[in-house]
Amino acid sequence: MVAPDTVRNVIIIGSGPAGYTAGLYTARAMLEPLMFAGYMSGGQLMLTSDIENFPGYPQGIGGPDMMLQLREQAERFGLEVQDKNVESVDLSTRPFAVTVEGEVFHAHALIVCTGAESIWLGAEGEAEQKGRGISTCATCDGAFFRDEEVIVVGGGDSAMEEATFLTRFASKVTLIHRRDVFRASQVMYDRAAAHPKIEIRPFRQVERWLSDEKGLTGAVLSDPRTGETEEIACTGAFIAIGHKPITAFLDGQLKTDEEGYLLHSQHTMTSVEGVFAAGDVVDTRYRQAITAAGMGCQAAIDAERWLEAQHD
Repeated sequence: MVAPDTVRNVIIIGSGPAGYTAGLYTARAMLEPLMFAGYMSGGQLMLTSDIENFPGYPQGIGGPDMMLQLREQAERFGLEVQDKNVESVDLSTRPFAVTVEGEVFHAHALIVCTGAESIWLGAEGEAEQKGRGISTCATCDGAFFRDEEVIVVGGGDSAMEEATFLTRFASKVTLIHRRDVFRASQVMYDRAAAHPKIEIRPFRQVERWLSDEKGLTGAVLSDPRTGETEEIACTGAFIAIGHKPITAFLDGQLKTDEEGYLLHSQHTMTSVEGVFAAGDVVDTRYRQAITAAGMGCQAAIDAERWLEAQHD
């Protein structure tokens, strides 16, 4: 039996724009929310050096700086944040149980904002250049490479879309793929292949990233058929081989799509009543800080209204 006075109204799992916005709204609604932000709080924007497309920052802002400001704003209204990872949840009964480092917390409502992590190549030198030339979001970072040569790694629709988008800024875009068979739809492939700024090079994979004190300078590519290597010059690189939603801790208790992204059943509520989800753990289309923040607001309002309805 759970003591009623130990049950939180809302527990938010995950941080980033969705989580902090949900925290801000639920805190201002006097719901006294508790957030487990994770050991790497702030989400993928912690790897983004400059954000220029979030409204309200005319000079741009660093990703870590924005996350700190969002957190401070939510905490000012009463959000309690613990930088810990959630190990598991039990959604079979209410109040829901959330296990964190062996300790169990209970809540009437949950908001899941754990996001999705980009799949990286893991090539030599990659970790050092994340956010310093190597990115997973052309929409976020493409404008930093005006009149420069960049590469895109991938063979699906996302890679074609990223490459085509980058032609607005870059002088040349080289799209590399380890095979000559592309997962991309024919129309997306044809659009990229026909663009005069895009060169598509199959049978190429990144062996090693090259850099100097200023940042990325190029990559060593290899042919998987022969092992033959070559160097390519670039100041920017975009990895477009997919994302993986962070949902393992849920142990299949919420409905997902084929790739593991959570599904909404009504507004931002998931397949379990009282559990809401926002941000990149749900979003397979936009994946922007501003849309994640907006969905965090929606989830907070939905949670507040659902909690009110439980007392009617």
